[in-house]
Amino acid sequence: MKQFPPHDGVALAFFINPLHTPSTEYPETCRGILSLAAHRGALATIRAWDGYEVTPLIRAETLAAQMGLETLWIKDESRRFGIGSFKALGGAYGVARVVAEATVPPEDITVACASDGNHGRAVAWGAKRAGCRARVYLPSHVSAARAEAIEALGGRVIRVAGEYDEAVAQAAADALELGMTVVTDTAYAGEEDIPRTVMQGYTVMVEEALEQMGRDRPTHIFVQGGVGGLAASVVAHVWERAGPPLPTVVIVEPEEADCLLATARQGRPTPATGSLNTVMAGLSCRHVSTLAWQVLERGARGFMTVPDDAVFPMMRALASGLAGAPVEGGESGVVGLVGLQAAASDPDLRSALGLNEGARTLVFNTEGATDPGLYREVIGEDRAPRRG
Repeated sequence: MKQFPPHDGVALAFFINPLHTPSTEYPETCRGILSLAAHRGALATIRAWDGYEVTPLIRAETLAAQMGLETLWIKDESRRFGIGSFKALGGAYGVARVVAEATVPPEDITVACASDGNHGRAVAWGAKRAGCRARVYLPSHVSAARAEAIEALGGRVIRVAGEYDEAVAQAAADALELGMTVVTDTAYAGEEDIPRTVMQGYTVMVEEALEQMGRDRPTHIFVQGGVGGLAASVVAHVWERAGPPLPTVVIVEPEEADCLLATARQGRPTPATGSLNTVMAGLSCRHVSTLAWQVLERGARGFMTVPDDAVFPMMRALASGLAGAPVEGGESGVVGLVGLQAAASDPDLRSALGLNEGARTLVFNTEGATDPGLYREVIGEDRAPRRG
């Protein structure tokens, strides 16, 4: 029997959110950020795109049994629109809205963004399909393979010395000077309209998962952190769509990029305390999205960090067929599952979160092999899932 990667008793940082209000209705104040009304527009638009397909929802029964859970669902985004990440739903939808609302032809529009890789690829792909141009600002840690994937889609890559937030600042400054439109997935002072649109695109993935579950509903959701846009989209859509009580939602971050956990502890947007040096490159973010935090501050039950050394074993385990069939999980893609494994292996957390034999848990494999060379190095050429 294939076994879960061993949990070696790593001391986890975990914070139970004292502001959590799972039994209340979805707050009216949050509907200005993410709403079912806006979701319907995103869903109609994205489902009309060439190449749209519902991504798989895998029921990992053996894995659930090993963790002592009733059910584990894995929403697999590794093939989304051929670019290998859920980000296609947000970045490309943001570009589509910019072009649709513009008063000039697409060829006169340039969109810009900062990215750790996947969002930039989504924006470049969205620009290509919409007929406009894209400039993508990448911080120094982003791999050459991810930069090349953006350039292959026609995006112009600008390297920025420093962290993701330096790339955000450079993209904003250049956009102001050059007349570009920033399509960002993180909200900050003066930039909130387009992040709402990008986050709304992510809710298409959540809606697919709920439709695939039918009458079943998750009791627990473990979801990646980053700036919080994905997590907020998951929380908001499930909260408004299914109504209270909200599932127990746990946000999972790298130890070295813990801005959401730091924010939850302080009760206000707070920078990450770590170095941002992590193999989970797509989650290497110093600051939270201000819009995302408004949803998460009452919708998330807990915040936790996981170590880098738990990631590669999980990637290898999924590639080996742990979920019932080989799954291509990238470094940031497997993080929710890593967090679930760690929580389920910790008696105190297991009890505090109600992770028992009745737990029905949902995680998102948010990316596939978006850095193919690194993926092959981790998995081994002969064990890597083959693309059909």
